[in-house]
Amino acid sequence: MVVPGARVLVVEDEPVLAGTVSAYVERAGMTVRTVADGLEAVAAAREWAPDVIVLDLGLPGLDGVEVCRRVRTFSDCYVVMLTARDDEVDTLVGLSVGADDYVTKPFSVRELVARIQVMQRRPRNDGAAAAAPARRIVGTLSVDPGAREVLLDGRPVDLTRTEFDLLEVLSAQPRMAFSRRRLIDEVWGPDWVGDEHLVDVHIAHVRKKLGDDPARPRFVSTVRGVGYRMGAGE
Repeated sequence: MVVPGARVLVVEDEPVLAGTVSAYVERAGMTVRTVADGLEAVAAAREWAPDVIVLDLGLPGLDGVEVCRRVRTFSDCYVVMLTARDDEVDTLVGLSVGADDYVTKPFSVRELVARIQVMQRRPRNDGAAAAAPARRIVGTLSVDPGAREVLLDGRPVDLTRTEFDLLEVLSAQPRMAFSRRRLIDEVWGPDWVGDEHLVDVHIAHVRKKLGDDPARPRFVSTVRGVGYRMGAGE
């Protein structure tokens, strides 16, 4: 079930679509706030502190990419990007600034709500765990699940929530090959539906932030025909 009282900020400049999404989200038991402008979206995210933002890519004022970039300076809420074109460049750009997922118009509002519910079921770090998993070391990389902290050569690495979750899952069982589907199940949840290419995009961003060369990886290796595993390549 969705987290009680979950807040969803819908940022969409098409009134009919915004109203439809809001109605479905409210019907699912969540609290909704709707804005139609990029600048309003940043202000609302700062003031209202939503759990999830449904963010249209094409907005007046500021586009969705810039809104996401600004929001990420003060919030780690989940962000689902809406794009009017099935354009991989838009998708990659949106995810590179910290979006967790994307949906291409036209889309099923029921599916969008289902994705929001899946995100809300993902565990959050509340600092209350009595016995947090031990820090994991892979070469010069340190992953601390309890503190949700990643250090590379002793310096902190700024990861989004989804990027950290992927690295946490991989580092929990180093040398084990994880399929994309299993990573989806572990990070997004078994009820998530969509393009598994989403995993590749997020892994690419993790590698970039770690300075990891896919051709000669030190930390995250590609297992051909399967997916990914933690550790240097052969």
